[in-house]
Amino acid sequence: MNNGISVLTEFWKKLYLLEYIKEGGSKIKFVTGQERSGKTFFVEELTSIAKECNYLTVCLTAKETWLNNFNDFYVSIFNNAEVEDLIKRASTLIIKEMGYNPEDVKEGTTFVDLLATHEDNNALTKKAIRELLTTNFLNNPRFDNNFGVAISLLVGEVLGHPQLEKEHKDTLYSWLSAKKEVKITDIKKLEMNPYKITKYNARQMLRSLSELCHLAGYNGLFIAVDDIDVLVEKSGLNTMHYTKRKRDDTYESMRALIDDIDNFSNIFVLYAFDSKLIEMENEGLKSYQALWMRIQNEVKGNRFNKFTDIVNMDSLNNEVYDTASVIALSQCVIDAFDLSQDALLKETEAEDILVRAKQGGMPLPGLIEDVTLEKGGLLNE
Repeated sequence: MNNGISVLTEFWKKLYLLEYIKEGGSKIKFVTGQERSGKTFFVEELTSIAKECNYLTVCLTAKETWLNNFNDFYVSIFNNAEVEDLIKRASTLIIKEMGYNPEDVKEGTTFVDLLATHEDNNALTKKAIRELLTTNFLNNPRFDNNFGVAISLLVGEVLGHPQLEKEHKDTLYSWLSAKKEVKITDIKKLEMNPYKITKYNARQMLRSLSELCHLAGYNGLFIAVDDIDVLVEKSGLNTMHYTKRKRDDTYESMRALIDDIDNFSNIFVLYAFDSKLIEMENEGLKSYQALWMRIQNEVKGNRFNKFTDIVNMDSLNNEVYDTASVIALSQCVIDAFDLSQDALLKETEAEDILVRAKQGGMPLPGLIEDVTLEKGGLLNE
């Protein structure tokens, strides 16, 4: 179904999700536009596509997640990444490399239990397991040292060797999720280096998490962060109030991730925000030149550039929408609000909306939604 933005989402799917990122690349993109220009819809559509393309997807909103400390950003991603499932999936990698079928490990048993049924649970086999854990995790250059130790021990626990006590397992998960109560003495017992996750090393942890996703069988890690414009929101109802210092810390955090992204593999990060974050020169992105100079679009042509790092939804909408895609988006509104098919826009109505959108005012997706809801009886004329 051509819903207008599919012109870009399908292009990114082919170029990035099915090729560049899947093959080990990394990318950061931004999407902006007026209120009701379809930013969130774009984020949701691309996230859905990423999931279909075998990516682990994590969606956050800046209205609920602090962005000024990268440690908090990492923890939010980690807590939404279903890490225990990643550990189990990563264990199948070892089982396959040992020449066994992971599906043969019955529910409630371990790989070591399976080896016992084949009379293969011996010192030599266990040594082979430890060597594979070392190769894939401990000596993996894309893992932080402690991250690699933690994952190696947790994967080993799933396999049944080396065995891990519950208190040590809890310590490992607490360390991975940057819990403040983790004690250095407990970390050292597990032969880990005496340091915790902080804002200074959290980017390395995110890189490690992305590598874990890859080893767990995903094509990569897809992260979407919506509502970044909360940084300049001054409403008293806003619970995530950003001072100038917090705002600058956020911009610096984003700048650092951009500069470091080439050291990542198999990761796609998408930030979305209202155009006011660009328009407000004293508080928005332009107020932090170290970030703005890295993301601004240097060359502006007459046609929309599918390779652009900052997608302007208003420009995209004006170029890609035709009567068919207006009707397709109308159908999306009907599905979302469970309306009668009688609310579906007719071709003449779609043509009228395209004309009205070019005259300025309400962004095209907003017009489509309002007229469809109006026909469906959910919006007063």
